[in-house]
Amino acid sequence: MSEIEVRKETARLWFQSLRDRICQAFEALEDAAVAPNDLGLAPGRFERSAWTRPAVNNQPGSGPGGGGVMSVMRGRVFEKVGVNVSTVHGQFSDAFRGQIPGTDKDPNFWASGISLVAHMRNPHVPAVHMNTRHIVTGQGWFGGGADLTPMFPEAHADDGQAFHDAMQAACDAADPTYYPKYKAWCDEYFYLPHRDEPRGLGGIFYDQLDSGDWDADFAFTKGVGDAFLGIYPKIVRRHMGRPWTAEERERQLVRRGRYVEFNLLHDRGTKFGLMTGGNTEAILMSLPPEVKWP
Repeated sequence: MSEIEVRKETARLWFQSLRDRICQAFEALEDAAVAPNDLGLAPGRFERSAWTRPAVNNQPGSGPGGGGVMSVMRGRVFEKVGVNVSTVHGQFSDAFRGQIPGTDKDPNFWASGISLVAHMRNPHVPAVHMNTRHIVTGQGWFGGGADLTPMFPEAHADDGQAFHDAMQAACDAADPTYYPKYKAWCDEYFYLPHRDEPRGLGGIFYDQLDSGDWDADFAFTKGVGDAFLGIYPKIVRRHMGRPWTAEERERQLVRRGRYVEFNLLHDRGTKFGLMTGGNTEAILMSLPPEVKWP
């Protein structure tokens, strides 16, 4: 195998291993929880389903190429959580290739990554998003990040601080300039301009990371995944046993609407997945199971 192919396989296997560890940790939370509000629900378990990437708009060479596995759980702690991995390859459409670095002379691409979104049953437990990915065109780079979305941000500053501390530690281990830069990028990216408000308490966001040292960039990307796994289950445990009121549930459902608006109107990952022939159900896994608009 060439060096590029070895790197692709190394990244692909890492994303799968991170998926497995996250699923195990989340199922452990389901087992540990004493369901509040007398819901009487059994501990959830992930259900996995594989998919294969089809051709895109019948373009020659666009597919099939690769696929992925959806891992979705509906339980007494996690109302809906998806931890998806995919590895796809092919050609970008003419309309899309101009938006991606390294495709000016060759439309071929390869992409692998993990994407996670958790919508919690208890309104006091923050929702969360995390993804990391490796993309190879005529160039190769990493991207990803993680951000926390409490339903009551004014009451969850401690959770936000703990989450940011974990992300900063991952950044500082790689480069002390990363955290302020990627935090600001997250704040700018996860923002709803039509609402003039942030989606949540932020985190970090990075893209097109190619420092010239592949091993260092990959180590940072792994560090982000490990940091997420280290902090989010702790935040869940803090609040998953708290009772809630009908009014708090209503507030949760309305705030989830902001999540839907962002993911359908602005999210790059949603657009990338749809434009490259990804699995629609896996792409829209990020949407909550129940939501309201006032």
